[in-house]
Amino acid sequence: MKTTLKLEEAAKFIFSYYLTVQLGFSWWVFWAWLLAPDIGLIGYLVNTKVGAALYNLCHHQGLAVGIWMAGLYVGDPNLQFAGILLFGHSSMDRIIGYGLKYEDNFKHTHLGWIQQPNK
Repeated sequence: MKTTLKLEEAAKFIFSYYLTVQLGFSWWVFWAWLLAPDIGLIGYLVNTKVGAALYNLCHHQGLAVGIWMAGLYVGDPNLQFAGILLFGHSSMDRIIGYGLKYEDNFKHTHLGWIQQPNK
């Protein structure tokens, strides 16, 4: 099942790149901004509760789709791109095992424990 989920996330990631190019952005723009949603990690400088909340906000696929749809509604390709980028970035993170965070520990995600396969 893990392989199926990773393949699904990989398809979402590739589709995000495709949508970026279809919006008219240069091929490199997606790659240049790909790590921008990790700004949410700054919350961990406060504590794990704030860190998890901010990280999850910046990696929530539902929010990403909402931002993309808002961009469609107002006709703003930059807002559409922001939603696509958030969606693609969160898919990339989930491929490598970084899911939405629990408040107790950075390594405790909705996909399980990072680098602790037996938990």
